[in-house]
Amino acid sequence: MSGWAKLNWLLLVAVTLVIALNWGLESDPTKRNFEFLPGMVVAVPYESFTENPVLAGGVTLQPPPAGTIPRGHLPLHYEATPEDAARAGWELESPVLAEDAEAMERGEMVYTIYCRVCHGPAGEGDGTVAQRGFPTPPSLLAANSRNYADGRIFHIVSFGQGNMPGYAAQIEPADRWKATLWVRRLQQEADDDS
Repeated sequence: MSGWAKLNWLLLVAVTLVIALNWGLESDPTKRNFEFLPGMVVAVPYESFTENPVLAGGVTLQPPPAGTIPRGHLPLHYEATPEDAARAGWELESPVLAEDAEAMERGEMVYTIYCRVCHGPAGEGDGTVAQRGFPTPPSLLAANSRNYADGRIFHIVSFGQGNMPGYAAQIEPADRWKATLWVRRLQQEADDDS
């Protein structure tokens, strides 16, 4: 018998012995299994606001690196001034396509919730707030409003203008763009009705 044949027989006997021992020994479900690497089972976690000698500053929760931007929150480097509103009109482009039916539907909903009470259902400035004595907002159908670029309308919704407050804290940027899209739709419908 060759050396390889002897090795194969020896391995076959060893595997058979292991299987027989495994079959013959009964497992007790009330006893814990043997922990081969207990360091992998029992870890020492650090809570977010606790001291941590391993990390810089001695705390677990680390500040974000300088210059980072939270995911989904792009900075808007404008102020609530007429000059920045005009600059936003030149620099900002709407990321929402006019053909996007879902965006249009969302824009209508945002307009209904936040804008309709002042600007009215068709954007003429005849909302319920204006009917009850508050200064009438400008019509969104006026030539001045129609000439505003989408970026400028976005800026006005974000920062406000005149008596209108800014809605940046209440409306997500994507929804502000969709509301701008709905304003354009109202203007187009007014043109079609003429």
